[in-house]
Amino acid sequence: QVQLAESGGGLVQAGGSLRLSCAASGRTFSSYSMGWFRQAPGKEREFVAAITWSGGSTYYVDPVKGWFTISRDNAKNTVYLQMNGLKPEETAVYYCAAGQRLNGRLEIQRRANYSYWGQGTQVTVSS
Repeated sequence: QVQLAESGGGLVQAGGSLRLSCAASGRTFSSYSMGWFRQAPGKEREFVAAITWSGGSTYYVDPVKGWFTISRDNAKNTVYLQMNGLKPEETAVYYCAAGQRLNGRLEIQRRANYSYWGQGTQVTVSS
C-alpha cells in the first residue's frame, strides 16, 4: 500500500514557476515509477510527466518539454515537478500517481497502469 500527498500548488501569474512535491508513504517507494497527471475543469485527466523507479528515465507530454522537470529523491520518498513558464491553459488539479516498475513511454503514460493516486493540488495560472 502506498499513500501519496501532493503539495506546492497555488496561484501564479503567466510565465511564473511552481514546484510541486509528492510525498509517499511506505518502504517500497523505490520500486514504483511515479507520474504526474493534470485535470482541467470539464476535461479528462491527462499525462504530464513520469519518472521510472530508478530515476533513470523521464517522460514528458510534448507541450511541457523544456519547461517542466520531474525528479525524485528515493531517500525522502518524494517526487517533484518543477514547472517553469506556466501558461493559463495549464490551470488544473495536478495529481501524482504510483505504478510499480512501469517502463517505456506507452506503459508509463497510461493512466490505468497506476495503482495509487494522491488527492491532487490546485494550480491556477492567471493571465
